[in-house]
Amino acid sequence: MPELLFKGKEFVFNHHLAVPHRPLVPDASLSVGELRLDGNLIIHGDNLHALKSLLPMYAGKIDCIFIDPPYNTGNEGWCYNDNVNSPMMQQWLSENPVGIEDGLRHDKWCAMIWPRLRLLHELLKDSGAIFISIDNNESQHLRMMLDEVYGADNFIAGIVWQKRTSPESRKKLGAAHDIIYVYAKSKNELAFSKLVRTEEQSENFDNPDNDKNGQWTSTDMTAQNPDPSKRKDQQYKITLPNGEEVLPPPGRCWSMLEREFLKLQSQERIWFGINGSARPRIKTYLSETEGVSSWTWWSNNEVGHNQEAKKEINEILGPNNSFDYPKPVRLIRRILEIATNTDSIILDSFAGSGTTAHAVLDANRKDGGDRKFILVECEDYADSLTAERVRRVINGYSFQGTQREELMRKSITFSDLKKADKLLHQIAGVENLESHRFDKIDKKVKDGELVVEGVKAVIERVEGLGGSFTFCTLGEAIDMDRMLTGESLPEFSQLGALLFHMATNEAIDPGKIAIGDHGHGYLGESSAFHVWLIYKPDLEFLKSRDSALTLSKAKEFAAAKPAGKRHLVFAPAKFVSQKVLDEEKVPVEFAPLPWALYRIERS
Repeated sequence: MPELLFKGKEFVFNHHLAVPHRPLVPDASLSVGELRLDGNLIIHGDNLHALKSLLPMYAGKIDCIFIDPPYNTGNEGWCYNDNVNSPMMQQWLSENPVGIEDGLRHDKWCAMIWPRLRLLHELLKDSGAIFISIDNNESQHLRMMLDEVYGADNFIAGIVWQKRTSPESRKKLGAAHDIIYVYAKSKNELAFSKLVRTEEQSENFDNPDNDKNGQWTSTDMTAQNPDPSKRKDQQYKITLPNGEEVLPPPGRCWSMLEREFLKLQSQERIWFGINGSARPRIKTYLSETEGVSSWTWWSNNEVGHNQEAKKEINEILGPNNSFDYPKPVRLIRRILEIATNTDSIILDSFAGSGTTAHAVLDANRKDGGDRKFILVECEDYADSLTAERVRRVINGYSFQGTQREELMRKSITFSDLKKADKLLHQIAGVENLESHRFDKIDKKVKDGELVVEGVKAVIERVEGLGGSFTFCTLGEAIDMDRMLTGESLPEFSQLGALLFHMATNEAIDPGKIAIGDHGHGYLGESSAFHVWLIYKPDLEFLKSRDSALTLSKAKEFAAAKPAGKRHLVFAPAKFVSQKVLDEEKVPVEFAPLPWALYRIERS
């Protein structure tokens, strides 16, 4: 398979392994509803660190990922700021932000996105899919990186989204679309849902023969067959209701064996035309259809466009908001419709204006679902724009709109121009009569018609969609050296989640964590172990005999859970050997703390 090479790849290839774990720190003052790390999340912080922090709880649990990374147009001013331990990378850091004159801007973009793709791959469920929006600046590089990280066999599609409604006049050949690359974690386990059939699509169904099964549509009953020597059992004669015998057209054969055809004919599922003289077609009933399969052309009238997206955010946050290129809610709603269920978890680690959360809340409101969103935004507007939009969508908001009322419409002819004074007098009469009701009177001539409208600013109230979220920042990195000296001791649940994930490569269920009164607690069950931790964020406790694994504690742990799995116990020390545990038939294994945390790497 071809491989993409870019400057710095050797330094970032496994950089995601070296990123430190930083705990999520909830902020009640910026959240809506109960604080829950297993609920909706908005995280303010570097998305590389945030993704690493999500691993202990969400590794292999995310159903759908949508990201809209910087397109690297050269005009965005994004910064390469990953702390990679390399002189070359450090030199790059001193040359930020990345701009159009930066000869290495494509290399920097690849170096930025690579470790994030690796972590997103770890977070994605085996049956999940990732959707990445991009334009022509980096689409070819992104496709090759995705082939490496996700596997070329897991490529699903490159969706063309028509993002504009008209050409860009300043360009000779203006871009009208973006590409949305879709990859599966495991193509064999991926199952997309069909789209709900629209009224227009339902109009294709009819019932000209008064079929008792209701409305139906028909499809061709032939298939390609250029070689007449093949598929001979699909080249039989069919007798039409009018008595005529027909064969498949040249170069084609029937799409089924004769016995299958006869079975469908007996069920009255074959259509021969209104006069019984047409080549047979297969009936499909409207009541049997689950919906419409999506394809790779997403037009703006179906899923929205840039202008619509800007209007949406302006209505919610006001026209003076600082976000220039939001995505429309309908675009993300389409992704949710085909790639999620009512209880799916959706991740957006380049959250921007918060459209993904808006779409998730909207979907839940429509079908009563319990989808959850996780947003990550590194910019300073994570609270004032990203989270604020979600707050207003949840609670409802007021916005100032424009109401127009047509007061006069008249086709303009040459005769009218000769009588312009009379026409202007008529317009003035309308203004004098109606101006008190409006902020202004708008007059325009378009397509040969004079239109006079009253324009009034109105304040409207939009009902909230309901829901909640927990706003988090990233705490200090868990540092092993500082743990050993007692300078920085994480909370039990923070350290426990990290240990559980590192030991099992599985996500922890925070609801299963049970902290005891004596410095030991249960972290949860993996596919191979029950996992325990003896720990308090207290250096004196960690130095004491109470922090050690003993035979009695080991027996207590083993007896607390059903037999069948071994128990893995993290503790600062032990007063019992593995030999004694085995002789006593206590299914417990000891893992030293905190040294067990040092640089555990896995591909």
